[in-house]
Amino acid sequence: MKILLIEDDVNVIDFLLTNLKAESFTVDVAYDGSQGSFMARTNPYDVIIIDYSLPIKNGITVCQEIRSAEIVTPIIFLTIYSDLKKKIIALDTGADDYITKPFSFDELKARIYAIRRRPHKIESPIFTAGDIILDTRKQSVHRNSIPLNLTRKEYNLLEYLIRNKNTVVSRGMIMEHVWNAESDPLSNTVEAHILNLRKKIRDEINNKNDGFIKNIPGRGYIINV
Repeated sequence: MKILLIEDDVNVIDFLLTNLKAESFTVDVAYDGSQGSFMARTNPYDVIIIDYSLPIKNGITVCQEIRSAEIVTPIIFLTIYSDLKKKIIALDTGADDYITKPFSFDELKARIYAIRRRPHKIESPIFTAGDIILDTRKQSVHRNSIPLNLTRKEYNLLEYLIRNKNTVVSRGMIMEHVWNAESDPLSNTVEAHILNLRKKIRDEINNKNDGFIKNIPGRGYIINV
């Protein structure tokens, strides 16, 4: 899951980055409202977290600009303001949730998962593709009941591919959803991680790579089951 955090408090940013990355979320950070609005309108995210009070443009303005661009990405306000009027304004502007500081990270995490279910049908935390079972809650992957030891980025890559199984995803789509905005789009990092994934999900019984992740020349990759 890829999250955009629009926040100017470095202590809050450090706290959230540490905890969100520990949950295997990919996080981009914008330090003011102008930058945050631009990033939200030009990049795909699964959830956007916005502070109410921001430099240049406040959170309400950012939320208005995102919704005016017809972007339906779930938005969570994370702010010190607890008065009802500000909460109503944020929700009326297009926010999906509102959390006041100080806050519990466990609650924020639960709300992130809950809010991601709202626009779509409620989905199971378990995804399958052939004999691969991926558990998003435990962040575990098994093949033929054998656990696969994946790095965080390998897990995120495999989760994205399995969520989009039977669909060709381009290299650019993978970069947008699995890596952050600072990643070099010209590097071979996607290809290197695909190669490592293929090695790690090799069928333990046949001891050979059986083409689980297929390369479609000029188009991208697909898990076709």
